[in-house]
Formats: sequence, structure tokens, C-alpha cells
Amino acid sequence: MNSKKPLILVTNDDGINAPGIRFLIDIMNDFGDVVVVAPDSPQSGMGHAITINNTLYCEPIVINKNEPQSEYSCSGTPADCVKIAVNEILKRKPDLCVSGINHGSNSSINVIYSGTMSAAVEAGTQGIPAIGFSLLDYSLDADFTHSREFVKRITLECLNNGVPKGVVLNVNIPKISNTKLKGIKICRQANGVWEEKFDKRTNPLGREYYWLSGKFVNNDQGEDTDEWALENGYVSITPTQYDLTAHQAIKNISNWKL
Repeated sequence: MNSKKPLILVTNDDGINAPGIRFLIDIMNDFGDVVVVAPDSPQSGMGHAITINNTLYCEPIVINKNEPQSEYSCSGTPADCVKIAVNEILKRKPDLCVSGINHGSNSSINVIYSGTMSAAVEAGTQGIPAIGFSLLDYSLDADFTHSREFVKRITLECLNNGVPKGVVLNVNIPKISNTKLKGIKICRQANGVWEEKFDKRTNPLGREYYWLSGKFVNNDQGEDTDEWALENGYVSITPTQYDLTAHQAIKNISNWKL
């Protein structure tokens, strides 16, 4: 590797063969030396899970011999991929970690369930500037073409300027067909929730099981949120912190008679 180039770690939660990560790898090769460490199978919705009770495998893999990046297929979660990359594979700390491009939204409350964002957060906790990219299209054959310009612009700014300490970037890109994206909005996370229900079924052996379903409800009418930006044709960037302390509540709770 050329030490003068930025070292970029690429990962995801849809698996190393997913079209989204292949598209992202192609973009990152324009910026520096790329090392890919990604799950060997889909890990969507894993959040920040890590492997502690099972063995963990991580092996070099060649998917396209004409591409310059080094790649490793990992049996663990997205957070595992970042941990093993930093501690076992890379010879130095990467200059940037990018995760995605996810097939589906990670805006609003979805960020806490997201394996894509948890990989970025794991990198952030280790002092690595990190971005999670998501496209609002769950289809396996999603068209990522219109996202290239924005992924490149955001990546370049992060490489040039870094990101604030304790922050990672949550980037969501609308699914656009015939119209161009309007631009980029820096947003806060919308106050949205999932109204969930479980579809109760019975298998052929008579054992009951459940299938999670539901619908997303946006309770936030603000025009400064990620949901508003996406609904109005903008790429949203939400600076996301991984210090979960509710600092504003400390004073109130300190007055309790404990």
C-alpha cells in the first residue's frame, strides 16, 4: 500500500457481496488504499452486537481480481468486522471508515437498530472518522448511481476536515427515479417510532412462532429533520453521537431523594 494515500476501511451489514458495498468500494478506490472487512452473510438489524460466545472467522477473499482493494470475509457482526480489522488486519489505524451503502433507510429511530451505523459507531469509539451511508431502497437490485456524487463529496470533506470528536455521520440518500436530488441537508434525527405488531403463526409441527411487522410513524413535523429532508429530495446528514448520557437530565435526577 502507498502510505501517502488515506487508508480507508469499508464495511457494511448486508454482506460482502451486496451491491451497495460493491458500489461503495468502487468509489473509495478513487480516494485511497482500501481494505474491506465485511460480514460473510447479511447482518441487518444486528445493532451493536458483538460475538463473544462463538468462534469468529475472518479470511481473505478475492471477489474481483481486477480491483485493487484487499478484502476479508468475516463470520461476525458489523461491529466485529471493525474490531478485527483494527486489531488484527490493519497495520495502522485507518484515516476513515465507511459503512454501507445500506439497502434501506437508517434515518430517525432506525439508527439504533442499524448494523450499518453500529459499524461506523464502533470505528468512532476507536477515534476513527466514520460515515454510515444508506439508500432508501431495500431492493437487492437497487440503483445507487445517483448517490455517487454525494458519497464522493461527503467523503472528501471528511478526509479533508475530519469529524468532531465523539461524532459519526449518518448519511441517508433518497430513492430517486426521474428527478435529480436537490442537495444536502444537515439535520437532526426525527422523532419517529415503529408501531409494531407480531404476526402469530403455526408451523407444520404445530409449534407457534411470530413474525415481526409494523409501520413507521413520524411524530415530528419539523423541517430540520432527516425525515423531512428525505421526503423532500435531499440527502440527509445527521451528526450522531455515541455518548448516550442524557446530560440535560443529570441535574434533575440529582435532586431525587436517593
